Amino acid sequence: MPITHSPRHSTHLVIFTDLDGTLLDHETYSFDPAQDALKEIERRGIPLVLCTSKTRAEVERYRRALNNHHPFIVENGGATFIPTGYFPFASPYQREVGSYHVIEYGMPYPRLVDMLREVRAESGARIAGFSDLSIEQVAALTRLPAEGARLAKVREYDEPFFVKGPPEELDRVKTLFRKRGCRCTRGGRFHHLTGPNDKGKAVSDLVRLFERAYGECRTVGIGDSQNDLPMLWAVDVPILVQRIDGKHDPTVRVPNLIRAQGIGPQGWRTAVLDLLVRQD
Repeated sequence: MPITHSPRHSTHLVIFTDLDGTLLDHETYSFDPAQDALKEIERRGIPLVLCTSKTRAEVERYRRALNNHHPFIVENGGATFIPTGYFPFASPYQREVGSYHVIEYGMPYPRLVDMLREVRAESGARIAGFSDLSIEQVAALTRLPAEGARLAKVREYDEPFFVKGPPEELDRVKTLFRKRGCRCTRGGRFHHLTGPNDKGKAVSDLVRLFERAYGECRTVGIGDSQNDLPMLWAVDVPILVQRIDGKHDPTVRVPNLIRAQGIGPQGWRTAVLDLLVRQD
């Protein structure tokens, strides 16, 4: 569905948002506390781009619940999925999947799993990735229902993992991953192993497409943790919501960062409604 905007503003607003711990509650995965802000965004025709560590299968489920028809970015910038015909021009993409044009940045998931196993063997560290876990184990760790855990395991570009042991074990593992050309970032629950991609590159490329289609854009990014940092650097208005402990992630430092008051979707709601008031 092509986007439409309110004619009142010459500068188009585009909002990029993380899901887990940001728009979605850390424990319940609900976006209910943000409903009035979501409705106002939809009423104004503002594109809401989901930019998350979640898989395409998971995001499609939330897009249906949110009545969201905009492009979305999955698995920490592993790929951008653009609905066919969304932009009024042809743009480069690597492949077609269903009704999407897909811009790929990430390393194929099987290669990431191989690297995790290589590093586990080389380091002797107790590393476990989603590829090692059953649906039931993922459900227990994430508090997702079984169907949600199944969708979380349908991965294409990102391997969530954890290391049992002291912090220096994790540091050693990260070093070995970096030597293989991979990145490690920390999300709300897990560390994430990816290729050289991140959310920022995917956001920047998508912003250029929005600007080509609609002229000047004012971009907003909303996140809660370290793996959102590249996204927050790539937007005009970076916003950080409080984490489950009521604190803002101290590792997220960006110029002009807005630290919203409120945990997860409560902070999301406050920040977005304040932003829209200032936009008027």
